Amino acid sequence: MQQFIFGVLGGISLLLLSVDMMGKSLERAAGDSLRRILSMLTSNIFISVIVGAIVTAVIHSSAAVIVLTVGFVNAGLMTLPQALGIIYGANIGTTITGQMMRLNLTQYALPIIFAGVIITYLTKKRESDI
Repeated sequence: MQQFIFGVLGGISLLLLSVDMMGKSLERAAGDSLRRILSMLTSNIFISVIVGAIVTAVIHSSAAVIVLTVGFVNAGLMTLPQALGIIYGANIGTTITGQMMRLNLTQYALPIIFAGVIITYLTKKRESDI
């Protein structure tokens, strides 16, 4: 029982320490452009829910999105109402990702990869243009 309690207390302590360190680092690293981008993407609750869902669907981790959002709030880059939309969207994004996995989309994987490669090569700047 003692090992369990120490493990829980140690885990909570590490989580709080890492969130604090991340918040301070984000505050130092964030410039005005990051503040403007975050305020633009979270100005409306509906937009912030959509942003949270899209980011979660892309990186496949609602926990990572929520931890980053808490770090942004801790750093003063976002307010709590702005963060709530992102968190709701992260949960919706997890649901969307789960539904996509449930559907049999493997038959469309190769055409999607082909389209991505074509788009990448068409939009890539040539070395002589740089």
